[in-house]
Amino acid sequence: MLENLQNKRIKLASKSPRRQQLLQGLGLTFDVWSKEVDETYPNHLQQEHIPLFLASKKADAFREELHHGDVLITADTIVWVDGQVLNKPEDRDDAIRMIGLLNGKTHDVYTGVSIVSKEKSEVLWDRTRVHFARLTTQEIEHYIDNYSPFDKAGSYGAQDWIGLVAIDRLEGSYFNVMGLPVHKVYQALKLF
Repeated sequence: MLENLQNKRIKLASKSPRRQQLLQGLGLTFDVWSKEVDETYPNHLQQEHIPLFLASKKADAFREELHHGDVLITADTIVWVDGQVLNKPEDRDDAIRMIGLLNGKTHDVYTGVSIVSKEKSEVLWDRTRVHFARLTTQEIEHYIDNYSPFDKAGSYGAQDWIGLVAIDRLEGSYFNVMGLPVHKVYQALKLF
């Protein structure tokens, strides 16, 4: 569908299998680029400003490697609850703590995306409100021990067991919770 990209080389700078799956769902052919990027951000940033900053920071790390005809996509996702950010957990205890903070509450998932070529750049973001049911300690530990959500913001994946049993409802894009607001990415890619 994106005829304007037929002569372009799309680069997804993300190790996330979920982002790769979502981009494949758009029917795009792309290469996966990977590089360790420092994911610290200024302390004053909140909500969507955090993943926007980090997506842009990731794009900047690859900017010198872009050639004419390349289109680079980077993204970052955070969970926001009770005025604090939840990134990826450090270990099992941290994952249990994070799910405990989400347990029985509503939280927001923010994803920032940067799309860059030699000629232009675009940043976008999306927010999804997630309503979580109350889980027992045993259910939380079962999830952490059997699904290893250590590479996921907020220590959970909506597509995993916990999403099936704990997400009461969503307001916004389900795919944003998975890590990429593909509907917005698709619209932005039309301009490249």
